[in-house]
Amino acid sequence: MPRRHPDWIKVKAPGNPNYLRLKRLMREKNLHTVCEEARCPNIGECWGNKTATFLILGETCTRGCRFCAIDKGKPVALDPEEPRNVALVVKDLGLNHIVVTSVNRDDLPDGGAAHFAKTVFWIKSLNPGIRVELLIPDFDGNLQALETVVNSGIEILNHNIETVPRLYGKVRPGHIYECSLNILKEAKKLRCEMLTKSGFMLGVGETAAEVLATLRDLRENDVDIVTIGQYLQPSNRQLKVERYVSPKEFEEFKAAADELGFRHVESGPLVRSSYHAWSHVA
Repeated sequence: MPRRHPDWIKVKAPGNPNYLRLKRLMREKNLHTVCEEARCPNIGECWGNKTATFLILGETCTRGCRFCAIDKGKPVALDPEEPRNVALVVKDLGLNHIVVTSVNRDDLPDGGAAHFAKTVFWIKSLNPGIRVELLIPDFDGNLQALETVVNSGIEILNHNIETVPRLYGKVRPGHIYECSLNILKEAKKLRCEMLTKSGFMLGVGETAAEVLATLRDLRENDVDIVTIGQYLQPSNRQLKVERYVSPKEFEEFKAAADELGFRHVESGPLVRSSYHAWSHVA
């Protein structure tokens, strides 16, 4: 089983009324969140504050990232009611900022881009004034698919780099570092006023020099917002934690990222890509 966490990684067990209400709504509409599927440690806090990261395109991924607890295999057909059901739950919760992400769907010609766009359409239609953030896969480098989501009416386009380039074969088999960077660069070129965002985790074998180089790569590709967090092994089927990074080190990386000119930097042991997402664009 995963090793015992250090004292600075502690969270309360979920169970407050907002958490229970959101969980009930998700089951009623047959929806999924990355909060549950990826076993995020912040689920109690985020759901307690009436926010969640919706997971669309099913709950089975076509790739095999070794840090992720989401099931891998052959996905089922898309649920045509999913986009509207997401929008209905968002309306019921009264949110003003929503994050939508997905599994990889390499079995679909557009990687699921049209389904993303349909989800944004319904969210915006039923929730005027809401701010929508999409956390997208790399669409296997398909720039037409990228254009579909960029022009869907979103305010923030997020694509996680996840780790430093040297560790891609170990951490993200099936992905290419340069492809992810290009997705971020091309998204900004398509809509320069749209905010772009990326994130990565520490504790899988990277060096401090590699972290700083990755931050420079992101900034040089016009990424506005960056998140940096500690990798936590979801179960004994995923990669082991190589090292627990201290809170002081996270502060030092934040200072370095601030100096590079990012609009917003979120850096800490429990930070995840969507953690406090509403505050990243304040």
